[in-house]
Amino acid sequence: MTEQKTIKNDFYLEGVGLHSGKNVRIHFVPRGEGEGIIFQRVDKQALPILTNIEAISEANFATIIGTNGTSISTTEHLLAAIVGLGIDNLLIEVDGPEIPIMDGSSQVFVEALTDAGIQPLNSEKSYVEVSKPLSVKVEDRWITLYPYDGLKVTFTIDYPHPLIGRQRLSVEINPESFRKEIAFARTFGFKKDLANFYAMGLAQGGTLKNAVVLDETHVINPEGLRARDEFVRHKILDLLGDIALLGHPLRGHIVAYKSGHALHHKMVHALMERKSGWSYRPAHDLYRPALRRPSFAV
Repeated sequence: MTEQKTIKNDFYLEGVGLHSGKNVRIHFVPRGEGEGIIFQRVDKQALPILTNIEAISEANFATIIGTNGTSISTTEHLLAAIVGLGIDNLLIEVDGPEIPIMDGSSQVFVEALTDAGIQPLNSEKSYVEVSKPLSVKVEDRWITLYPYDGLKVTFTIDYPHPLIGRQRLSVEINPESFRKEIAFARTFGFKKDLANFYAMGLAQGGTLKNAVVLDETHVINPEGLRARDEFVRHKILDLLGDIALLGHPLRGHIVAYKSGHALHHKMVHALMERKSGWSYRPAHDLYRPALRRPSFAV
């Protein structure tokens, strides 16, 4: 049996939001089997935000989730760490509008969750298992899902930049491979776009300490890249964070070409809507977070 997991001990993290520029504190709290991944804004009176397709709000250079007018932005790097480590049940209390960017990757979240202890629970995991291929496409960008015994991602990017160009990587996702191959990869952007981001109220907390920034030919971060193909690795990281919005771990092979948050969300919706192309396994142990709201006493 593959058990559901939570963390052994609660803990806090604090940092700055990439887009809001606001300092945010997060409290991570263990939860019991079947309660799922739940976000709670504690800076206002608000309902919990359950991590499933109903929570998808928008994708404005980040994944935003919400309910009843309350939202939390830039959830993807934290959710990627949760997916990568195989955590199923967790309460995440946030005292602001955005998950802090930390170093621009999932590394800080992975280290903190690991230090808190990954705790097996007594119930078996329930998976969304792909049984038929499914494709979604927008212009020249696409994603195809295939049946697969596990979780695998094959991702291709293609940027008209001499340092990036076309990069392709295929990774079998498990806690060990996520820690070693994906978690360290940082978000990236282009110096030429910064003025537009600032004008839109975005990237207010961005620095060279939490993002890779490229000029016309080079990375301007003094330390350079963590890997030559850090760019495609980060795109896989973002995708893993976005598939957390299925509400259950996925069993399938995701093949993506030039995709981003909006297309990832489109894939999640398309999969859930096409009932004949997937199933829950094991069906008898399906947990439904939307029907099991936890007590928020901690």
